[in-house]
Amino acid sequence: MIDLAVFDMAGTTIDDGGAVYRALSASVSAAGATVDDDDLQTWMGTDKVEAITALLRLGGVTPTDELVRSTFAAFTRELAAAYEAEPPTPFPGVVEALGELRSRGIRVALSTGFDRDVATSLLRSLGWTVGPSPDDTVDAVVTTSDVAAGRPAPYLIHHAMELTGVRSVARVLAAGDTLVDLEAARNAGAISVGVLTGALSEEALSAGPYDLILPGVAAVPSLDVCAAPAP
Repeated sequence: MIDLAVFDMAGTTIDDGGAVYRALSASVSAAGATVDDDDLQTWMGTDKVEAITALLRLGGVTPTDELVRSTFAAFTRELAAAYEAEPPTPFPGVVEALGELRSRGIRVALSTGFDRDVATSLLRSLGWTVGPSPDDTVDAVVTTSDVAAGRPAPYLIHHAMELTGVRSVARVLAAGDTLVDLEAARNAGAISVGVLTGALSEEALSAGPYDLILPGVAAVPSLDVCAAPAP
């Protein structure tokens, strides 16, 4: 049985209608870069400052510190406007799955390529809470503001272990909808699970280092590694 499940946010537990994808594309394009869809998908799930820096360079624009800062600010404005116009919602069955896992004694954490401010705003809009109480939605949230580097580095997952008191990476499951989610899980030493609620097809997601590919987070409690302990 696992001790901790770590889930990505947008595209994995939260349906934002592709708002992150569009906001990232729009902000980088506004900075003068040509945005290739494949490059954009490659950098989805990573730290957004790192993503913007890479996409500017790939799009033919020199990513100066000032330009990266202004483009990131534009991204956060675009995303906030998109979320206000069309509020994100949990994917079907996700809230129930998180609650079921926690009821079995499995700690649940969210990890994200967002910084703390964006993640907090998103959680607030959903009414999700963080803490040890059974009434809370999850036990912990880890953002790129909390670690030295985002995905595919393993630090988001390892910091989630620190926050929840879990010591063995072999008893951690990490799930996400992008290739870098799978890479981060593998780099962390966790069970690497891909979910098909994001933009990638099963064939595309299968190109990453995975242990399992599921239709969505709602299917996680049915896994053998998540079985409830015997009475």
